[in-house]
Parts: sequence; structure tokens; C-alpha cells
Amino acid sequence: MTPPAGSRVRGGGARRARAPRGGASRGRVRLVAAAALGGSLLLSGCGIGTTGVPVSGTDPAAHCGPSTVAAPKGDPVPVEKSPEPELPATVRSADGTEVTVEDAERVLAVNLYGSLAEIVHALGLGDRLVGRDVSTTFPAARNLPLVTAQGHDLSAEGVLDLDPSVVITDTSMGPPEVLDQIRRSGVPVVLVDDRQTLPAVSEHIRAVAAALGVPGAGRRLAARVNGEIGKAAGAASGARLRVAFLYLRGSAGVYLIGGRGAGSDAMIEAIGATDAGTAAGLSGFRPLTSEGLINAAPDVLLVMTAGLESVGGVDGLLKLPGVAQTPAGRNRRIVDVADGTLLTFGSRTGETISALADAVYRPCR
Repeated sequence: MTPPAGSRVRGGGARRARAPRGGASRGRVRLVAAAALGGSLLLSGCGIGTTGVPVSGTDPAAHCGPSTVAAPKGDPVPVEKSPEPELPATVRSADGTEVTVEDAERVLAVNLYGSLAEIVHALGLGDRLVGRDVSTTFPAARNLPLVTAQGHDLSAEGVLDLDPSVVITDTSMGPPEVLDQIRRSGVPVVLVDDRQTLPAVSEHIRAVAAALGVPGAGRRLAARVNGEIGKAAGAASGARLRVAFLYLRGSAGVYLIGGRGAGSDAMIEAIGATDAGTAAGLSGFRPLTSEGLINAAPDVLLVMTAGLESVGGVDGLLKLPGVAQTPAGRNRRIVDVADGTLLTFGSRTGETISALADAVYRPCR
């Protein structure tokens, strides 16, 4: 998907702004995304059984409390070891231009969500990565130099100092004049479609693989990931709980709810739940209001871990207008997901779906 236009709230007033992109940067709100989940699940409470049968009482989310999906611990698993690129390769960039890549020895793959570097590593070319964005945090890439000046703005000097032979990115990174400067220096820049949907994951994999001259590895990785997503989504069916994704940045006074096309809706629907924002008629990200949240009536609130911390944890979240009046608020059914997991539509998305379903549906103990 193209990141939806959203709004931000500051000082109680609302004004139009770009969709959230993570932390606040230059007055804009940007959603933080990162590598898909491969780590453990920490539970201090649970939801309902995977059969959809409530554990206690008539409320499927009652008496269960909060849950946490932890950050990933491992690296993306390569589909093969060090495939040899067949170059030169001429590909059509997402902006419609044709780009020829002649050298894939030094690869810079960066985007808002951390998914492109993850894909490069999963193709078996992780040892060719020379830099990273702030959302790329898997162990093998963690010590690579950062190329973002603030938030997800690229620094031309930072990029060119790494002497990349090819840059793979999407429109979540910018500003555009920096990408133009990199092109003028003679470095090929390949833009990948930045739609964040489950069907787009395999398309992104094949696009990256084609640009790096390893289309065969791309086909095999796409098939593997599609199989994992299908298996995870098929096993993650339970009661149709209503789940609302809240984007929170308490320090900046930013409180948003996701709806259709926000990216979070795809993950919520993949676990067999109903996205409460979409059901309430919302699209993209919209300012959170007490009336809107109460009308959405979520059984579970899904948040990012850093966002939850920014409002003072579960107790602080319950003090926000309307939260305590929802079924989720009354039952303290809050699922927080490490910032580097939920919105990364990459090679480990199937694992993320499984872990999210586990957090939402595991029976109470």
C-alpha cells in the first residue's frame, strides 16, 4: 500500500499530517517498523482458546490482562548460501524508470520498515550489506553504520561515504533530492513499491532479487514466505475479537487509531480478528477520540512497546479518554509488540502472524 494520509494530535487540536512514520522527526510523525518477529513471547495474561471458546464467563477477553510480544533474537534465515549474482541486470524501478545494476558487491537496502535489508539477508546476500536504517536491527546488521540523519531522512554524505555499488529503497525514505544526489554520483538507485500488505511481500522479494541479479533465489524465498504466511494465517483463526491498533507517542502528544490500509489492519485480519478501526469506518490513521474509541468497542488494544511506555504503561494508557470504557480497557487486554516487529512486511512476516495470534488467543492460565 501507499502509506495513507493521516492526522496527528498535539495539544488537544488536530491537523492534517502525513501518516505516522515512527518517532517524531522534523515535526512529522513516522511509524517505527523493523524486522519481523523471530523471538520469544512473554505473557502476563492471555485471551481465549484457539477454538474460540471463552475461558471464563461470557466475555472472550475477560480476566486476561496484558501480553507482550518480544523483539526478535535471530537473523532472517537465508534461502541459500551466497548465491552468485548474474549481472548486469536491468530492472524497472517503482518510479517507472529503468535502472541497470552492474555490481552488487556493496549493497545499501534501506526503508522505513526495515524489510528491505531483511530481504537481502534472507536471499543469502547479507554479507554484502554496507549500511542500515534505524529499523534494521537484526543481529547480523546491528553494527552496520547508520545512514539516516534524523528519523528516516537519508544523509547523502552518509550514503556516499559507504561507497555503495547499488542502493535499494522505497518512497518511505527521503528527501527526494538526496536520492537524486546519489543518482548523480553514479550510484544506481532502485525504488521498490512501498505497499505494506501481505500480498506485496512476495512482490518486494522478487523485486529486490531481480535488482541484485539473483531472481532464482527470489522465487524460492517468495515461495517459502508465502507458505509461512498462509500456514500462520490458517492456524490463527479464533473468535472474531475486535482489535484496535493505537499509535502512541505520549511525549509528542500523538494518539492515533489505525483503520483500513494502515498496515496494522492486515496483521489483525491475518490472525482471524476484526480490525476495530476498519469496522468503525476509518481509513489510514486518524486522531484518537474517546467517542470514536468507545464506538469501536475493541476487545483487545494492540500497541507498540515504546508507545505504551511513552504513556506510562498500561495504567497510563487506561487514563487516556475513552480507553477504560472499552471492553479492552475494562479487562486490561493490551497486547504490546516490540517496535521492530509488527509493521515489517518482510521475510519473517509469517512468524510475526503466529506470535501475534499466540498473544491474542492463548488461553488464560
